Amino acid sequence: MRQREFAPIYDEQVWRVYGFFAYRLRSRQDAEDLTQLTFERALKAWSKYDERRAGVTTWLIAIARNLLIDHLRAASAGVQTVAGELDLEALPDAPDAHSIGLDPDLERALCQLSPRELELIALRFGGDLTGREIADMTGLSLANVQQILSRALRRMRTTLDGSDLQQSVTKEPAA
Repeated sequence: MRQREFAPIYDEQVWRVYGFFAYRLRSRQDAEDLTQLTFERALKAWSKYDERRAGVTTWLIAIARNLLIDHLRAASAGVQTVAGELDLEALPDAPDAHSIGLDPDLERALCQLSPRELELIALRFGGDLTGREIADMTGLSLANVQQILSRALRRMRTTLDGSDLQQSVTKEPAA
């Protein structure tokens, strides 16, 4: 019975989960595979979901985040952890492939971010989580989440503005 309730959840949430992975991996195949795995795990655990503990988006993104950590650990065997936490700074950078369909300038701006900044950008804009939900999920304070996001967005804007300036300088004048 509860599994029938899951179909509309999938329809409503699939692009948030995919977006979260797209911001982190930027490989269409990996993002699709991990999105599928997220919903497989969620469907298996659906009977245990408790809306009093977390909203469905937060719950799904938490599952997605755990899958991402497992995926990145497998991709970088030997990454050291401290007190059971993933060392985000030691993870390999996302591939440069534009297979996810991101604008090359946005791709470049995202590559300028630290792993922590990229994680928060992915949670906020890919996963569509609020600052409070991100803080709860990551163990950071809301103020810290807001500060990291603000700095990351400023860095991205600087990179994007530089790209805009570079394009306007290299364009040939009209005849």
